[in-house]
Amino acid sequence: MTLKSHTSSGRSLPTFKRTLFYLMLAAITAYLLFPFVWAVITSFRHATDLFLPPMKFLLAKWTIKNYIEVLGYPSFSRGFLMSVLVATGSVAVSLLLGAFASYALGRFRFKGKSVILYVILSVTIFPQIAVLSGLFTLIQQFGLYNNPLGLIFSYLISSIPFSVWVLTSFVREIPSELEEAAMVDGATPLQTLFRVLLPVMVPALVTTGLLSFIAVWNEYLFALTFTSDNRTVPVVIANFSAASQFELPWANIMAGSMLVTVPLIVLVMVFQKNIISGLTSGAVKG
Repeated sequence: MTLKSHTSSGRSLPTFKRTLFYLMLAAITAYLLFPFVWAVITSFRHATDLFLPPMKFLLAKWTIKNYIEVLGYPSFSRGFLMSVLVATGSVAVSLLLGAFASYALGRFRFKGKSVILYVILSVTIFPQIAVLSGLFTLIQQFGLYNNPLGLIFSYLISSIPFSVWVLTSFVREIPSELEEAAMVDGATPLQTLFRVLLPVMVPALVTTGLLSFIAVWNEYLFALTFTSDNRTVPVVIANFSAASQFELPWANIMAGSMLVTVPLIVLVMVFQKNIISGLTSGAVKG
């Protein structure tokens, strides 16, 4: 897509406006990427280099010592596995329940459907801190403290409403002829859902699942409150300690942050076609 294609008359913009456009584009790109580039550079520097002036810091010697140290921490590998378990479990359950609920809300007519949708939307509005004390009491009562099931249970409170709301808008966009043809062939509603609608919903399921996975993967407050040693990687990285209590191991923290970002990048690259298809076909329409 070129800048010329955005003009209503089909003519290219004057040189000054085109130059201004690209300068603004470069400034926005630099503003968005600078924190990540700085974090990557920091992860490859010695701890003492962090106190150098910016130019000397950029020209300092590269090292992979921080990554070796982080990978050697038993708590990091344990936290990584916990994050995979909790994120995968919560996304799988939320997509399964979200698919059933979205099929009912998107295809069937019944009283109170709009009220249910607005109640689901209102649940996603509450901040985590508003439900923290109530959730903590429930998790303790059910004996789920410091248990991965407790974290999965707490994350479902936000991931299920998000999945239902997004998938319902997608189900409404699916042509009803597909469903009618399946029913003419004798398919039951469940057979229609699993054999006809779910294959069509793959882009929406991938997009919704990936957004939920990223939210759970990066979550900090619930993981800090509901666990003591079975913690996920955000809490593990935040608890990295240095030689003294007055020192923060910023280089190790940055290295750990880069390592836990790799799975998200891989998932986006693997499912990029489905994500683009889901975004452009209504998966994130409210």
